[in-house]
Amino acid sequence: MRNRFLLTICLLAAVITASAQTGTVRGFVFNKKNGEPVIFTNVFLKGTTMGVQTDVNGFYSITKVPAGDYMISVSAINFDSVSQRISVKANQIVQQNLYLKEKELLLKEFEISGDKDNEQNRVGASVTTITTKEMNKLPTIGAEPDLAQYLQVLPGVTFTGDQGGQLYIRGGSPIQNKVLLDGMIIYNPFHSIGLFSVFDTDVIRNVDVYTGGFGAEYGGRVSSIMKITTKDGDKKGIHGKVSASPFVSKVQLEGPLKKQKENSAAGSSFMVSGRTSYLKESADLFYPYVDTAGLPFNFTDLYGKLSFSGENGSKLGLSAFNFRDKVKYRSLQDLNWNTYGVGTSFVLIPNNSGFVFDGSMSYSDYQITLDEASRPSRNSRISGFNLGLNFKYFFGKNDFQWGVETIGFSTDYTFFNEVNREIKQEENTSELGLYMRYKAILGKLVLEPSFRLQYYASLAEASPEPRIGAKLNVTNNFRLKGAAGMYSQNLIAGVSDRDVVNLFYGFLSAPENSPSKFKGDDVDSKLQKARHFILGFESNLTKYLTLNAEAYYFNFNQLTNINRNKLYDDIPANADKPAVYKSDYILERGQSQGVDVVLKYEYKRLYVWAVYSLMKVTREDELIDYSPVWDRRHNVNFLVSYTFGKKLDWEMNVRWNYGSGFPFTQTQGFYENINLSGDLGSNFTTSNGTLGTAFGQLNNGRLPDYHRLDMNLKKTIVTGERSLLEFTAGATNVYNRENIFYFDRIKFERINQLPILWNLGANFKF
Repeated sequence: MRNRFLLTICLLAAVITASAQTGTVRGFVFNKKNGEPVIFTNVFLKGTTMGVQTDVNGFYSITKVPAGDYMISVSAINFDSVSQRISVKANQIVQQNLYLKEKELLLKEFEISGDKDNEQNRVGASVTTITTKEMNKLPTIGAEPDLAQYLQVLPGVTFTGDQGGQLYIRGGSPIQNKVLLDGMIIYNPFHSIGLFSVFDTDVIRNVDVYTGGFGAEYGGRVSSIMKITTKDGDKKGIHGKVSASPFVSKVQLEGPLKKQKENSAAGSSFMVSGRTSYLKESADLFYPYVDTAGLPFNFTDLYGKLSFSGENGSKLGLSAFNFRDKVKYRSLQDLNWNTYGVGTSFVLIPNNSGFVFDGSMSYSDYQITLDEASRPSRNSRISGFNLGLNFKYFFGKNDFQWGVETIGFSTDYTFFNEVNREIKQEENTSELGLYMRYKAILGKLVLEPSFRLQYYASLAEASPEPRIGAKLNVTNNFRLKGAAGMYSQNLIAGVSDRDVVNLFYGFLSAPENSPSKFKGDDVDSKLQKARHFILGFESNLTKYLTLNAEAYYFNFNQLTNINRNKLYDDIPANADKPAVYKSDYILERGQSQGVDVVLKYEYKRLYVWAVYSLMKVTREDELIDYSPVWDRRHNVNFLVSYTFGKKLDWEMNVRWNYGSGFPFTQTQGFYENINLSGDLGSNFTTSNGTLGTAFGQLNNGRLPDYHRLDMNLKKTIVTGERSLLEFTAGATNVYNRENIFYFDRIKFERINQLPILWNLGANFKF
């Protein structure tokens, strides 16, 4: 027994000693030309199996490296490879930044291949990573690509139209999607003309779109997360861009506040961007055939950022934005919204510590007003702060992450439903989220269990939310993956399901006076809740052809909606009326299920992206079961990008989209609506009423199918060592498909989406 005990002690001592003989190599990979991080590229120790991929900040960390001398190497597309000799000692952290030089000559037959190591070492369920390289492969609406246009080609994403269009992700409504810009919450990321987002493509470094099953580091939404990371600005010299088209013009400028020295990470920079549309004015000249009202959309986007970085790669960013939108659509609606915000984000790399810290703090304000000819005005405002801190520790290829997020906001909302019953809310609330996530690579299995505890102060309610993601590398070319989790949120949307033109996008916090029963059963929570279940696979069919398929089931087991059936005020005089006809809010449940299939081919100068989505979305309230207006059963996107010419200075981009018809509420009949609120002397038998509409069953009909072809041709002319011109010619809706926008019930007139729109654009980069 004594010998066994001594043997055990010796073995433990050997393990501890072996662990103590290892060190860590970490640092950042930078573009030598401008100081911008090089993201998602492999860093490895030559002659070993040890290596990792840089993150969105260009950071890498290789841990458990045995003491000794190594050659650390990094290679990336469009950059010359770099190697550096390093020496690792026991219990030591080696800080090694790497600087890559852009290739001066792009070969005619260059190849692009996927990063299989990254595919095998992360779960990647229901997440799409977008960089400006991918966005530039899409046909542009004007002079340059836009994030709103690229999001429309992602699996599981439904887009409801060119005018007033919104994005719906796997059956969730826009209010259930959380959009983060360097940690700042953006409450409305899309302009009223659905061709444009509020984000300038040239300030974006990376976008991660989680269409479900996201980990515990994200909370407060039950459908999806969109995380946008911006660039830091050129730290070596002044750089900018001027662009113009019939749709929009833009100026973007960046440069150093303190010029970064050669092979140094320390420096500071600025970046500003401003763009404005003149659709309403240019439509009369370029598109007089569109509509007698032209294109009634105007918007302005302003963004600025200051960046500061230290020698070890730690950095601080200060940013501000102001986005404005204005619509005057015929005599129906006059809409204005304005949002602004300020924020700070940071990454901290402590010396001689295995931890990495990052976080953000911001304040934002969003206001929207909608004036209508037939109804009282609607108003909504939401303003508040959010603060997030994240801590990450690396060991081998595994890591452990934990953090905290706190949000405080106020809402001020006024709305009138179809029978002009007022719904009003003024509320102050706060949320606190605590989370932890662990990533473990166990042979061929990758596991990411996580847990979040979300507390909603205004409701005095906590929501425990376990989540998990997993991937099994069956072979080098075939991988199974899955994710599941529980989610909750406070915010609800101030939207009417029967709006003719749905441009109003308001916010309310979860009400304290929401119903306590649903179909006779007690309800023990006032939150909106959902459960996600996702299962899929990835396959490298060839070196350049990949197939990705996922099946999902989302159970929205509790939702809160504005009560479209409210007929009476909730006052003592109406105590005998059923609650479903007098409550401001109504509870609902729903399901979303479907399959997304993505086929991607990327070789040399040809890029092909094909997506098919099958989806079914259902909702039920106290009275009926129905399909929401975004229940598009079939959706197809086909994107092709081809670069050609002796100097590879020509590019052709084509996109075709098909979608089956949306549900809509049919008109059952008309009647004369007599105002009975007059005095006793009023003669109701002779007074004139207004035209009232009798609706059929909610969303019982289907609109015609939608399809559209967009294409453009781009020519690049190099005008100097650091300057070039880009000319773009193209068209939206090339074969002039008449896709329905809405049907004017009163005039019995069909209103279509945008017809063919030819465009020319020019960009000057310097």
